[in-house]
Amino acid sequence: MLIKIYPENPNPKAIDQVVQVLRRGGLIIYPTDTVYGLGCDITNHRAIEAIARIRHIKPEKANFSFICHDLSNLADYTKSIDNTVFRVLKKALPGPFTFILNASGKVPKLLSSNKKTVGIRIPDNNIAREIVKQLGNPILSTSIRDEDDILEYSTDPELIHEKYQDMVDIVIDGGYGGNVASTVVDVTSGEFEVIREGKGELEMYM
Repeated sequence: MLIKIYPENPNPKAIDQVVQVLRRGGLIIYPTDTVYGLGCDITNHRAIEAIARIRHIKPEKANFSFICHDLSNLADYTKSIDNTVFRVLKKALPGPFTFILNASGKVPKLLSSNKKTVGIRIPDNNIAREIVKQLGNPILSTSIRDEDDILEYSTDPELIHEKYQDMVDIVIDGGYGGNVASTVVDVTSGEFEVIREGKGELEMYM
């Protein structure tokens, strides 16, 4: 199903429709402030396994991110963060960054893995954040990749729907997506190490 939601003012009924699908273990494709993402409720193991199958990876080996509504979720899924790191996160988020943090004991249980780290994303996109807010917990996410040699990411929601309609429950049309992914920053050591240059420029917030 393809549903149109406007990012400036997401329709609460449409958001609720998406949330109900997530609660039932469904998969969604949704817009962020970078590229379109494939997501599910982080508490649903079957849904996580379904995403791993689509991406042809084992759940325990996957580097999925958690999409959060705001920084209040951090304490649940990460170990204590020092003040310097927290100040930068507060300035940079919501924004086009994935911060790799030390995972709390809750994360391995959610992912059925031994993962010691977790990627946290708070996209500057009202649709994504409103979904998470209404759901009441983060969604697990991975980027929609394109097999095309030239295009790495699909940007047209109608084409995304054409390709994924048999694999997911809902594709949200939130307008054209970007084709530059988030900047990934590892802060597990307390230092800031950019491990993938993307849309966000970390220097602006340091």
